[in-house]
Amino acid sequence: MKTAFGLQFYAAVTLLMTAVGCSGSAYVPVSGVVKVDGQPYGKAVVTFQPMATQGTTAPGRGSSAYTDANGRFELISDDNKGAVVGKHLIRIMTRGNDIEGASPEGGSSDETPTNRPIDPIPPEWNALSAVVFEVPNGGTDQANFDIASKPKKK
Repeated sequence: MKTAFGLQFYAAVTLLMTAVGCSGSAYVPVSGVVKVDGQPYGKAVVTFQPMATQGTTAPGRGSSAYTDANGRFELISDDNKGAVVGKHLIRIMTRGNDIEGASPEGGSSDETPTNRPIDPIPPEWNALSAVVFEVPNGGTDQANFDIASKPKKK
């Protein structure tokens, strides 16, 4: 009887931990530098979203950071410094009010944009990102990204 109860209890705890996903995830320190056209970019938001792998449906919470004036960032997720170990989908974009030509008010009184914002970071790094970065077991301070503001001509 005790064995059957123990197995049921173990199965229930395992199921709960799988459903919660991130509660058992270990975070490792992750930092790096974002550059645009070879220059440090201090206006970026960097996000790392863990990717599910075979046998993993809840890979953990994502992490994010703002870059400083030197383009440096250190990831954080809630109260945890760093990111979970494994593959991550990377998205880098300019902070909302830092896009050249953007108005903090968001446009005219009829909600028509007053001008088109110019973001030096192309969509391939944010909305259309397919950039993957592998966070190693011990973490890294080499999560460096050099972004070309204009796509290379083929």
